[in-house]
Amino acid sequence: MIRGVSTEAGRSAAALRLLAADEDEVALRRTADLLASLGHEVVSFAVDVAAVGDRVASEDPDAAVVVVHRDDEHALDLIAEISAFASGPVVALLDGEDPDFVRAAAERGVDAVAARHSPEALQSALELAVARHAESARLASQVDQLEGALDRRALIERAKGVLMERHGVDDRAAFELVRSHARARNRTVVDVARSVLDGHALLPARPDG
Repeated sequence: MIRGVSTEAGRSAAALRLLAADEDEVALRRTADLLASLGHEVVSFAVDVAAVGDRVASEDPDAAVVVVHRDDEHALDLIAEISAFASGPVVALLDGEDPDFVRAAAERGVDAVAARHSPEALQSALELAVARHAESARLASQVDQLEGALDRRALIERAKGVLMERHGVDDRAAFELVRSHARARNRTVVDVARSVLDGHALLPARPDG
């Protein structure tokens, strides 16, 4: 269960299970200590790209933190690999401003960036990344639901067209055939419509030619 954490700014934030990734193993420990001081739990470390995917998949952290030093390409590869496997957001910690890296990291899947030596900036970046990621997931779910509803509507319309042709009825009567059949057999309208399109329900036998 996620617990409350009080920050120096007086806000209440959620404690997160985090993965820390860094090309420097000593710096990795410092990052883990910093994250722990903010009230978070570091559940896994990862240094090289080959290991990070397995770590993310096995631990399923709430978020991942990648520390950027001199090797921008290594950090970008870590970000891309984590983003491919993670269900949560990715935050990059930088020594200073680096617009070129930020643009490249955004293309690889990073959700937020922060100054590496500022605990407050790191906490804010984590909160922002988690909020943005949750909103993106919510919007994606709504899109999936809408697409699913449109697909179901299209399936029902096709089934009605088949019944209108085979039974010589209008649109309303065709839908009533589907709905009545569904109710009588404790099935969904979509399920019956799919059966109609498969030729298994409500279709009279064709006269022999």
